[in-house]
Amino acid sequence: MIIFPAIDLKGGEVVRLAEGDMDRATVYGDNPAAQAMIFAEAGAQHLHVVDLDGSFAGRAENREAVEAIVEAFPGYVQLGGGIRDAAAVEGWFNLGVARVVMGSAALKDPEFVKQMARAWEGGIVVAVDARDGMVATEGWADVSDVPVIDLARRFEDAGVASLLFTDIGRDGMLKGCNVDATVELARSVDIPVIASGGVKGLDDIHILSLHADEGIEGVITGRALYEGRLDLATAIAMANRE
Repeated sequence: MIIFPAIDLKGGEVVRLAEGDMDRATVYGDNPAAQAMIFAEAGAQHLHVVDLDGSFAGRAENREAVEAIVEAFPGYVQLGGGIRDAAAVEGWFNLGVARVVMGSAALKDPEFVKQMARAWEGGIVVAVDARDGMVATEGWADVSDVPVIDLARRFEDAGVASLLFTDIGRDGMLKGCNVDATVELARSVDIPVIASGGVKGLDDIHILSLHADEGIEGVITGRALYEGRLDLATAIAMANRE
């Protein structure tokens, strides 16, 4: 199982939001590339990067920070936030991003996302962000009437690399990952699932890793790392061992 340390970008700084609320941001640093290297030195081979400003604007707003991260980090960078057209997708892949995460576009224009998945084999991740079981979009500002599993099933056999499932109510809150909902999603589709939202410690890593053979590909963790509640090297070792 892959551990994805998270670097969320707001105004060029490394932040974490509480429940996806841009007005409840905690700043953890002003050098995203340096943070990427800290994670690399702890053994991370994958990063999950989000352009939070881009999620609301619908276009890249932290390009310089992302470029610096990609240049500094020796592993694979997975990027989301405001990526909603073919030019943006191509631009990030040409820059060296390994995988692109698409959320709002997946709900509003699923055929376009499927086209991108075919054009960039193994490179497109569909974000399935949930509030009370329903899909949220536009940086989580809008909640649709589409159930999470219904959206996920639209992309079976479409060639997407993974589904990124986030329980918004837990994100940045250290409440523990919603393992039940994540595993239910993984069992319901034939696409690997990445867990996100609420990871608070090694117990979450252990429990999720026990379900790796049911389709849990990885887990994203942010605040627990920044606040010292989770040691990244230990988490990676546990994920590799289970």
